[in-house]
Amino acid sequence: MRCHRVVLACLAAIIAAGYAGLPAQQLLTGPRHDSGQSVTAAYEGWFHNPDGSFSLLFGYYNRNLTQELDIPIGAGNRIEPGGPDQGQPTHFLTRRQWGVFTITVPKDFGSNQLTWTLTANAVTTAVPGTLNPLWELSPYRDANGNTPPFVGFAAAGPFVQGPRGQSTSLATVFPNPVTLALWVADDASVVLGATRPKTPAVSIVWSKFRGPGSVIFASDKPVVENADFPAPPATAFQGKAATTATFSEPGEYVLRAQANDWSGEGGRGFQCCWSNAQVKVTVKPAQ
Repeated sequence: MRCHRVVLACLAAIIAAGYAGLPAQQLLTGPRHDSGQSVTAAYEGWFHNPDGSFSLLFGYYNRNLTQELDIPIGAGNRIEPGGPDQGQPTHFLTRRQWGVFTITVPKDFGSNQLTWTLTANAVTTAVPGTLNPLWELSPYRDANGNTPPFVGFAAAGPFVQGPRGQSTSLATVFPNPVTLALWVADDASVVLGATRPKTPAVSIVWSKFRGPGSVIFASDKPVVENADFPAPPATAFQGKAATTATFSEPGEYVLRAQANDWSGEGGRGFQCCWSNAQVKVTVKPAQ
């Protein structure tokens, strides 16, 4: 049985509230604030991988309207057992962020669970992730046959689609920026009878995922322009998007790109269809 991701998100928030020993109403309702509020991990479900393993999908909800938070790996940002570091973000954008990262668990994971605990603004919340059949997702094809965009770091690929995504590495010397380029392809699918949007079939959103300083993108939503390259089969749209990122200080950073089709950011709350990509950037001190 596959569930709507909005329902899953609500369940995750309720579980997190109970898990932290706080009433659900305290976390889910109340006046909105620019800052000072909590961040709750959101378990969004799991899906099968071709090798027999499973992926657990997580996002989060930062209740602050303007305050982005950096929570380093450790007691305040841990995933256990096996952690505290299991690839989760340390930088948290505002509001609800869907399908941010996955954790691969072995085929014999069974009834085990992973728990993501976050402490933000002195409030601790936690959410467990399991292979409960009610939480099974289908992130590679929705009920209308729509599939996620393909994403590559070069015109020749390789191209990967879906929330597991792929990663690459870049380096620069402070304060020089890095150029971030993505090649994308998509089936340009729309719901039967719906009007085809005039915007490109794929949009890109860049954000900081980890790192010691701030990151400024020339455009965090660069224009996806039509491009001609050997695209994966069964795609109707091909494009390229490029921007630059500048860093406030040297260090190791991870930048995340989310490629969305016309279904919206992170599938707009549904199981499908978006793809993730990460760029690890080493910013070396000036000589």
